[in-house]
Amino acid sequence: MQTSAPGVHLITHPILQHHLSNLRRKETRPTEFRRLMTEMSKLIAYEVTRDQELKLEPIETPFEAMDAPFLAQRMVVVSIMRAGNGMLEGVLQAIPNAGVGHIGIYRDKFIHSTVEYFFRLPAEPQGRAVILLDPLLATGATAEAAIARLKQYGVGPIRFVCLLASPEGLALVKAAHPDVEVYCLSIERQLNEKGYLLPGLGDAGDRLYNTV
Repeated sequence: MQTSAPGVHLITHPILQHHLSNLRRKETRPTEFRRLMTEMSKLIAYEVTRDQELKLEPIETPFEAMDAPFLAQRMVVVSIMRAGNGMLEGVLQAIPNAGVGHIGIYRDKFIHSTVEYFFRLPAEPQGRAVILLDPLLATGATAEAAIARLKQYGVGPIRFVCLLASPEGLALVKAAHPDVEVYCLSIERQLNEKGYLLPGLGDAGDRLYNTV
């Protein structure tokens, strides 16, 4: 894993880069697209959580008692719907005891603002570390708004996890929330006139669920 800029972590693991190339292929069908995203998200979760604190608790093995390390804090994994749901299962496979939240939010091109239509967090999220999921960080408006909403609930450190990011989206998120760590597999060349990442992988939600 490399740090491309303060607070921005570029994950360069060869297996993840290999999977990403297959995810980008326009021929990859929705079933395989979902499987790849789940597998990738599980691997990414290990990178994102490698510095989490541990605490020792007494257990018994079949042979003797010992103090064994466990995660010190129960994290919260939050999906920005709908595409973030494609990453959720893989992350939960790696962190099965995490709490789960969902944010339904999108950028409306007609009113030039974000619109929230759903928001649910686990009980008592205050102070808990959050992993926020969305496969693509394009303009950054949706991610920025979701982070702002999470902060209203007094959550702990937020890590935003995506597959692809644009320079513009990274700049917006880091300017608004310099405390948020961003993890991605690739920083793309640019956005096109419709706000899609290039070379990109298309619309992640449409490719996950075979919609237009």
